[in-house]
Amino acid sequence: MTGKAGTGATGAVTTRTRLDRGRGALGPALELVHTGRAPTRAVLTAGLGVTRATAGAVAGELEALGLISVDAHPGAAAGAQGRPSHRLEIAGDGPVALAAQVHADGFRAALVGLGGRIVATTPGCEIIDADPAKVLGSVVDAGVELLRESGRRCVGAGLAVPSAVAEPEGLALNPLHLAWPAGAPVREIFARCVRAAGITGPAFAANDINLAALAEHRHGAGRGARDLLCVATGHRGVGGALVLDGRLHTGSSGLALEVGHLTVNPEGRPCHCGSRGCLDVETDPEAFLAAASLATRPESSPLHQANDAIGDRYPADPAVRTAVEALIDRLGLGLAGLVNILNPDRIVLGGLHRTLLDADPERLHAVVADRSLWGRSGQVPVLACTLDHSSLVGAAELAWQPVLDDPLGALT
Repeated sequence: MTGKAGTGATGAVTTRTRLDRGRGALGPALELVHTGRAPTRAVLTAGLGVTRATAGAVAGELEALGLISVDAHPGAAAGAQGRPSHRLEIAGDGPVALAAQVHADGFRAALVGLGGRIVATTPGCEIIDADPAKVLGSVVDAGVELLRESGRRCVGAGLAVPSAVAEPEGLALNPLHLAWPAGAPVREIFARCVRAAGITGPAFAANDINLAALAEHRHGAGRGARDLLCVATGHRGVGGALVLDGRLHTGSSGLALEVGHLTVNPEGRPCHCGSRGCLDVETDPEAFLAAASLATRPESSPLHQANDAIGDRYPADPAVRTAVEALIDRLGLGLAGLVNILNPDRIVLGGLHRTLLDADPERLHAVVADRSLWGRSGQVPVLACTLDHSSLVGAAELAWQPVLDDPLGALT
């Protein structure tokens, strides 16, 4: 009897020790599942560099927290040998982050789960007030209604804005297309709205293209890249972001990579920055519509109008074809300059730039290769963003990060 009791005590201590050791791996384990790199317990074991027993304890703890589900009896693939490993998946009814995006032509709120999965979205609102507090209050209210309908737990909130956001203050320095005051304290305002709505998790704010790059790196076309360059048109203007060695590079104060102000047409259109012919005004939707001699319509955003015109009329319409070729050449010139400076291993394009790439990928690849130092021998892959609402997914990543860093501490 004593021997049995001793064995039981020893077993309990062993289990407790294994779990204590594994708790330090909870965050890395969750990130592996979150980014799709650990679909099974066997892959998780290898990725963490731990024993099968420790990986099992870690997976069990994440399941107990309501973050993942563990299928202990998965079906074996046809012709497979041996017992299949436990399958790990994001919990179908797990917590969500509230994501919000504001742009020149409206705003949208969404609930985003682990794995970058959008659970629910609001219809896009097309009215933007000059007072950021009114806009952010409205978008948070819309998100809270989604939370109420879903019944999900909320871990926090993230906001994407079309402006450089200075750190650590969270100030929107140049929200030119929103008519908001320069230096608006968007993170403070957003956090205040989130708290007033009864959401207890942390609130964050960042530049929309930075967040699109983060989302694409973790869940989209940038997955697996070490040094990823993302360039995209919003509804107006052009932004860029860089992921270096797997981490978003924002510079010393959050203002890195203002690619929109690279000159690509010295005799081109005046830019808001005071220069002329910047990428920002030479390759955005309004530049395309002007080049194609298409009038903007008030009932639809310039981005939607430009995408529709290319989709419906390229290459048959000569004016649209000429405009597409002109914008591709300017975009390629800007990308080549960035390749020369940054040497990324992959480029992803979003917004209208994704549409231009889809329209004539060979032309864009040729311009980048011809204008970069290494030419075709060192050509960098240029891919289209694959996520819908990538800036919203990226905003949710901000809110999920504390959970990824410390699941137990964040949720208990």
